[in-house]
Amino acid sequence: MLRALALVVGLVALPASAVAAPAIPATRAPQNPFLAANPNNNIHDDTWMSDAYNRAGPAAGPLVSQLGPQPLSICGSLTFDRRGRILSVCPSRIAAPVLRLIDPTTLAVLAEYQLPAGLPAPPGTPGFQDYTGGGYFFLDRQDRVWSATKSNHLFVLAETAGGTGFRKVADYDLTKVVTGDERITSALPDFHGLIWFVTKKDGKVGTLNTKTRQIHVLRTGEEIENSFAVDRGAIYIVSDKRMYRFAADKRGRPHVDWKVTYGNSRIHKPGQVDAGSGTTPTIMSGGFVAITDNADPMDVVVYRTAKHLRAHQRRTVCQVPVFSRGASATENSLIGSGRSLIAENNYGYQDPFGPMAGTITQPGFARVDIGKGGLGCRLVWTNRTETAPSVVPKLSTKTQLVYTYVQDANPLGGQTWSWAGVDARTGKTAFKVPAGDGLLANNNYAGIALGPTGTAYLGTVAGVRALHRP
Repeated sequence: MLRALALVVGLVALPASAVAAPAIPATRAPQNPFLAANPNNNIHDDTWMSDAYNRAGPAAGPLVSQLGPQPLSICGSLTFDRRGRILSVCPSRIAAPVLRLIDPTTLAVLAEYQLPAGLPAPPGTPGFQDYTGGGYFFLDRQDRVWSATKSNHLFVLAETAGGTGFRKVADYDLTKVVTGDERITSALPDFHGLIWFVTKKDGKVGTLNTKTRQIHVLRTGEEIENSFAVDRGAIYIVSDKRMYRFAADKRGRPHVDWKVTYGNSRIHKPGQVDAGSGTTPTIMSGGFVAITDNADPMDVVVYRTAKHLRAHQRRTVCQVPVFSRGASATENSLIGSGRSLIAENNYGYQDPFGPMAGTITQPGFARVDIGKGGLGCRLVWTNRTETAPSVVPKLSTKTQLVYTYVQDANPLGGQTWSWAGVDARTGKTAFKVPAGDGLLANNNYAGIALGPTGTAYLGTVAGVRALHRP
């Protein structure tokens, strides 16, 4: 019945580059045994935070842009249970975050659970950039949602029989270690089931043993405003100043294996949350981890993950500048698969509810490849056509398309928002499908997700949207 709300638009094919780069191979991110199956368990798809799918997204033929009937809110992180239904925590400027179970075909809300309104955002945090209380959550192998709350607890919520509701099955109180103005940014399990969490203010890195409820915390004194990446035996976290590798000792206490100070212009660029890296780290095959720094222009930076380096090795593999001086920033994780990384430019994004909401941001996508054996990196291509203000883009290694959500000025002075596919081999735009106009079509940092049946989904102010074939 909701197909009446859909907009059918033909696929617009654009010419490819005369010389295409090699296809990006399928991601080899390992399966964390305490997470739902990859790539359905968190906003960045897997434990490496690859933002890459080995399954296909929309590609050929006419495509339909569909809007669901959810209340006004932004369902930023989209995960999928074993039946292919969407699970998301949806914050709102006027209400407490709500966990929703959403039908993947009709986009109707099947069940809801209201999370605590709790405490306000840390001082100085604009409402449109407050990710605490469910902006990041994860789905475990029993289809249970683990979400930090605005009251500094960690809730575990399970679907009831028939998918008609939710019930709270566990509640971990972290208020003894997360105090004052501190808020939990993200929480994730390591490969042994120890829960790691980070706080925005003071940059605390903590661990929670869910069996004993014992908590250990290390304070960095820096700001951690993004999620983090998890590998076997190591946790990779970026603050507003440094890149870290952490591990836990036998008692579960976090400690630093290594840390590196990255390039920083110290400019709080428009579109970023702070004057630091805007990325969640991305782990790569071959022993690499990547972020963007806050230099001007911004660099894609690749590090060796090894705890100890060989005598001839340096921790930093490369720093590759992307986009232009005075116009480069990102607040989204790099896409990473094989030896390829893809960055998106978010420079210039403004509060969608403020007076500068209609500002058209700076364009840009770029692909950077790591050399064989970690011998440097090279800029493969740059797309200076498409403008993606804040979306978390995704790659399908099946279609070799980067799925994104872009903004263009319309003749009436507002913005038209469109789904877009960028060819990962050439950097050329492969298709664009209009989704809507103005504030209600804005995604405000929400991430695209590719569902099990090949449909693309995205949370926007007006509700969850989908892109699929008719």
